[in-house]
Amino acid sequence: MRGRYSRQVLFRPIGEAGQRRLMDARVAVVGMGALGTAIATQLVRAGVGFVRLIDRDIVESSNLQRQSLYDERDAEDALPKAEAAAAKLRAANGDVQVVPVVADLTWRNAEALLADVDVIVDGTDNFQVRYLINDVAVKHHIPWAYGGAVSSYGTTAFIRPGETPCLVCLFGPDPGGGHDTCDTVGVIAPVVNLIASLQVAEVLKHLTGNREALNPGLTHVDVWQNVFRTVAFGPRRTDCPCCGRREFASLSARADSLTVSMCGRHTIQVRPERPGVNLERIAQRLRKVGPVRMNPHLLRCDLGAIQITLFPDGRALIHGTDDPVEARGLYARYIGM
Repeated sequence: MRGRYSRQVLFRPIGEAGQRRLMDARVAVVGMGALGTAIATQLVRAGVGFVRLIDRDIVESSNLQRQSLYDERDAEDALPKAEAAAAKLRAANGDVQVVPVVADLTWRNAEALLADVDVIVDGTDNFQVRYLINDVAVKHHIPWAYGGAVSSYGTTAFIRPGETPCLVCLFGPDPGGGHDTCDTVGVIAPVVNLIASLQVAEVLKHLTGNREALNPGLTHVDVWQNVFRTVAFGPRRTDCPCCGRREFASLSARADSLTVSMCGRHTIQVRPERPGVNLERIAQRLRKVGPVRMNPHLLRCDLGAIQITLFPDGRALIHGTDDPVEARGLYARYIGM
């Protein structure tokens, strides 16, 4: 403990007792994009004993500007982000159990993947998944670190079910549309790293028993406009559908979106109603129409203007289109619905 973590142990609020707590802790990081890679790096290097990495996507060259765990080889090989990140993090700290999960977080698997940890950390880029995280967190009384960053600004809060307002209290039961995304306004790396660091700071405070130091509000920053402000949490809403009435809309919806646009990409994700495919069998068929590359995690077929990345669970990323109808048609044509 005096070696690898010596500088962290010297920080009096953590000390040796806090470091032992970190080594016994379990954390799940949802999303291994820009936020998630920065979050996971800090957690693993801090010595959090178990870190689960959950992501549905693959590494592409456009990620390298801000997603700090990946390199050009990862993009060339189109590795799943969770697997590529896990390999880098295991090399950084062999003390930590790093578990990659290549999956789309949905109502079907959210409780299995999130309910057994001490803290959940949000590294996602959409509110649909955040509301699902919030449902699991409130239902199982698990704190979670909310964070989002686009353009040059971001927002974060550490939500403690039963003590602070939940996400539904703060933003209402339906996130709706109309908010900025990296597709529409872009994003720069400094704000991503700042929001991730603020999230991890709250996680470390919580896990080491420094609850009195936790941020009591919602923090907004803009690194371009030199803005940094925190708005204190109001009281929990007694009529909140989620933490008040314990109605978990995202978990109970029992609905799967068949197509999802991937942020910042000319890519649509298609998820079939019946999961599971035989990659070898499909590869034999696709080799008749275009070059196919495979690794233990996925199959990738190049059709010219369109590329298809297929995972063993049946999910596919259709690269080269922003049209959900076209993406579903390509999936049906080449994979089969």
